[in-house]
Amino acid sequence: MMKMLFTLALTIASAPVNNGEITLLHDGFPISTTTREDFQLAPFDSAVINHDELNLYIHTLEKKVYTPPQNAFIDASGNLVGEHNGHRLDPGKFKKAYFMSYFQKGAKQFEIPLKPVYPKVDSELLSQIKTKVIGRYITYFNPGNAERSNNIQLAAAAINNTVIFPNETFSFNQTVGKRTKDRGYLPVPIIIRGELSEGVGGGICQVSSTLFNAVDKAGVTILERYSHSRKVPYVPPKRDATVSWYGPDFTFKNPHNQPILIRSKVTGGQVVITIYSSEGIKIK
Repeated sequence: MMKMLFTLALTIASAPVNNGEITLLHDGFPISTTTREDFQLAPFDSAVINHDELNLYIHTLEKKVYTPPQNAFIDASGNLVGEHNGHRLDPGKFKKAYFMSYFQKGAKQFEIPLKPVYPKVDSELLSQIKTKVIGRYITYFNPGNAERSNNIQLAAAAINNTVIFPNETFSFNQTVGKRTKDRGYLPVPIIIRGELSEGVGGGICQVSSTLFNAVDKAGVTILERYSHSRKVPYVPPKRDATVSWYGPDFTFKNPHNQPILIRSKVTGGQVVITIYSSEGIKIK
């Protein structure tokens, strides 16, 4: 009984808040509108906020306003293209702004507060680690095989401009991503348990094998590498690195004192992968 009376007293004592809408802006445009009833904590009126519901709402907004940063990179002509900062919702500032609007009368609106998200690789870093070649390897393929050439180009582009920091691990599968038709990969004959079969993404093992030989020259620590069950024509025996989204991966760790940069390109019937770093690198 005492608990019920206490609840009733709080409800009566709570000053009712105006029920106008609160509109949230992003870059000056409205992206969401709420009412104070959306976050009131039962059995109280809108003067008491349900913080669990508000946090869920903030999580939804975070996905809407998040803009990822863009690393600096080297374009096809060898020019350095500068980085761009991203941004994400600032939860602390958002709650402060929302509470101020919530407890005021009438309809309100405010710009969603953001905080910057900085890129991992900026122009200054990239300009330092693109100077010294520490590993390079070239393999050859038949450019007349359109489907296989397509897959090779996609995989090579996916690893191009990747920077691996000291003690950081590189995963081919995680960097290239899942090989699907939706992402542009085409069916090509592949080797499965020693037999030729057809699978989407065939040809990418030439890219992973070229990468293996390039980084092996650069003195990295190979963590995971598997050879095909049959000899492949583009590298010497046992110098290949088979990969599959649901199976083997090719991974290595950068043991050096400087970041390393992967530059990968496909030209004519060649896969060319070059590993760069700064002049201050100490190859162990």
